[in-house]
Amino acid sequence: MNDGKSGERIWDRYLTERDKQVFKASGFGAKGGFGKRPALLVIDVSYGFAGDKPEPILDSIKRWSNSCGEESWEAIAAIKTLGEAFRERKLPVIYTTGVTREDGWDIGSWAWKNSRTGESVPRFNNELDANAIIPDIAPQPQDLVILKQKPSGFFGSNLAAYLQLLGADSVIVTGTTTSGCVRATVIDAFSMNFRVAVAEEGCFDRSQASHAINLCDMHAKYADVMPTAEILAYLKTLAYDLFPNLPKGGAATPASPGLRLVSSA
Repeated sequence: MNDGKSGERIWDRYLTERDKQVFKASGFGAKGGFGKRPALLVIDVSYGFAGDKPEPILDSIKRWSNSCGEESWEAIAAIKTLGEAFRERKLPVIYTTGVTREDGWDIGSWAWKNSRTGESVPRFNNELDANAIIPDIAPQPQDLVILKQKPSGFFGSNLAAYLQLLGADSVIVTGTTTSGCVRATVIDAFSMNFRVAVAEEGCFDRSQASHAINLCDMHAKYADVMPTAEILAYLKTLAYDLFPNLPKGGAATPASPGLRLVSSA
């Protein structure tokens, strides 16, 4: 992110002088460029990761163990702007969120590294479903929602098949967490030869250092990390009829019998 100080990026404060010289000399961080038919990916922007209101993270995680706190809501505002711009141009908007069995059996490895995972099973501690997408950016009838169980939006899901069906050649990635599900999705998209951009203000994480350094690493190797304003300007150059096969509306059933949404980023 440009903070007004000679083009400084959000990660520069975390890099040593050696790091900066290595990036400059090695050729990493070249601009990959936009594709011609982009889709917007909104990764796991749910109550579980944002809480139900803007509040300091140490307060929010008392009720929402995976919350990223008030910074989540700054990113949500940027995601809302991007979503509206994509829909105005009739471009695809695709969300991800998690799903698991009622008994939690298939949570699997999520429970290995977090002592509070069990709070989501068999019932939530809040009246709201942890993986319900924040209403401020709720999916519209023409949008697609992908259910997933692991970090990447591509792993074990229909995301790649849907992008192929649409004819998309690129993705603009937003959401959370920057160091987890966003990064995993970016790497898989890169691995499938999609052009990838990350909306810097549209991503968030519970750790400030992890957020900045993972943006740095993705920008160096896998994606163009850029201001939301630059992405919005690019969208204005695109035609309105790039995706004639967008869904007409009418969302699919969000979960099959015996399944429930659960935190997964």
